[in-house]
Amino acid sequence: MRLSVRTLALPAAALAAALSLTACQSSSDPDAAPAPTSASPRQTTAATPTTPATPTTTAPDPAPTTAPATTPATKPPKKTTAPTPADNGGNGDDTAPALTPCTAKNVKVVASKVSRPINHLALTVTNVGDRPCDAVGAPLVGFDQSQAPIRIVEESKPQAVVTLTPGESAYASLILTGEPGGDTHNMTVRTVKVNLTTDSMVTVPAPTGTYVDDGAAVSYWQRELADALQY
Repeated sequence: MRLSVRTLALPAAALAAALSLTACQSSSDPDAAPAPTSASPRQTTAATPTTPATPTTTAPDPAPTTAPATTPATKPPKKTTAPTPADNGGNGDDTAPALTPCTAKNVKVVASKVSRPINHLALTVTNVGDRPCDAVGAPLVGFDQSQAPIRIVEESKPQAVVTLTPGESAYASLILTGEPGGDTHNMTVRTVKVNLTTDSMVTVPAPTGTYVDDGAAVSYWQRELADALQY
């Protein structure tokens, strides 16, 4: 009977020893588990410095590249507008309105005496139309049946063509005689032929006693009568 009791006691002691070893192993496992958690924060802190490196991208570089590209793009239009005046010859003649000459259809012409200077008549051309017309150059003047026009006083040429609106007038000085003396083929005339253009002529009566010779001349059309009678 004593033998059997000892045999049962020995397995109980062995069981207690096995349980104490298991407890030791289980207590060592929790200590190993936190080790990897402490390593993971170290890896996280190592990755953080890489993120601030991205803001240092050279973004301002494209800005200076686009700025010079837009500057030359605005210059070519200025160069294209510059040649425009050259096409007109540089004198503006192409942009000037076309002349509408005064003709027998739209004006009235009168030859009248003046008190001064002596031996002069005044030629008056008046726009009786409903549109402006231009008293171009000087009239070509003849008397009665004469074939050749009298001389034109070139120094009386105005700076610009005289444009007449409806109702306005222009004037030319008609010099009847030249310097006294010599054979001037003087004669008394009854009509004055006034060529306004090469294909438009008006014949008007001359004042009574109009006496002319080979020295007769006519001025250019002037805007004022006083300017015409200076010649």
